[in-house]
Amino acid sequence: MFKLKIPPPVYALSIGLLMWLLNQYLPIIHWISEPWNKIGLVLIVTALSFDLWSLFLFFRSKTTPNPMKPENSKSIVTGGLYKISRNPMYVGLLFVLLGYAIWLGSLSPFLLLPLFVLLITTQQIIPEEEMLEQKFGQEYLDYKMRVRRWL
Repeated sequence: MFKLKIPPPVYALSIGLLMWLLNQYLPIIHWISEPWNKIGLVLIVTALSFDLWSLFLFFRSKTTPNPMKPENSKSIVTGGLYKISRNPMYVGLLFVLLGYAIWLGSLSPFLLLPLFVLLITTQQIIPEEEMLEQKFGQEYLDYKMRVRRWL
């Protein structure tokens, strides 16, 4: 329905807002308190740096990083973090949300992490993969066989 229509950061921000609402109004066991919740901030900064590194790899390969237009890709990026995951930017967004859940401290925000994975997989990754398979054929299929979708 919304396939390739909503930018992935909008999904992440929406889930982040829902995480905050759950933490505020339906907290389940506040189990990570200060100063331990600051580990979440470290995770957020690390994840964002991985996202920036992944973005840099797109620019270095002179192809589009625009997740809304995978058909405009000129090449498949397979170096750096793309040797570990076909979608390191989405993994980065997931880890930003994980860090945020840790920072919030209650169990409730963690319940939304699988929803983010489901949304990104169905609304973004699978449609991207279909277009990349059409565009790059066997080269992309070989890459899919070597590297996992998430981790």
